[in-house]
Amino acid sequence: MEITDDKILKVALITTLIGIIGLIIFTPTIEVKEVKIEELNKGMIDEELAITGVVEEIKPSASGSTYFLKVNDGTGIITIIAFNSVISEMEDSNISIEMFKDKKVKIVGKVTEYNSKLELILSNSNSISIIN
Repeated sequence: MEITDDKILKVALITTLIGIIGLIIFTPTIEVKEVKIEELNKGMIDEELAITGVVEEIKPSASGSTYFLKVNDGTGIITIIAFNSVISEMEDSNISIEMFKDKKVKIVGKVTEYNSKLELILSNSNSISIIN
C-alpha cells in the first residue's frame, strides 16, 4: 500500500473532525476547580480557579478604571482585580461593582502574582456572582 498525499490529507481531516467533535461534546462538562484562599500557591499562577467568600472592601484605582476587591473566605484574604473592560460589561448590564460589598460571592479568575502576593483577575462580568 502506497501512502500518498491524498491519503495523508484524508487521515488528517478525519482526525481533526474527531477532535473538534470531542471538544464540542466535552467542553460544557469542564468545570473550574474551586479552592480555599489558603490553598492558593505560586504553582497555580495562570490557572483559572474559583473561590467563594465575602467581599470586605472595594476600592477603585487612582485612575478609577480598575477596582480592587478584598475577599475573605475564612481561611485567608485575597485581592481580586476588575479591570475597566469588566466594569464596563457590568455597567452595560446595569450592575454596579458596589453591589457586591459585604455579600458572599463566587469568583472565577486567573491567578496572578503582584508584589509577591497572589491575586485573581476577573475575565468578564460573569466571573463574579452573589450566592446565598
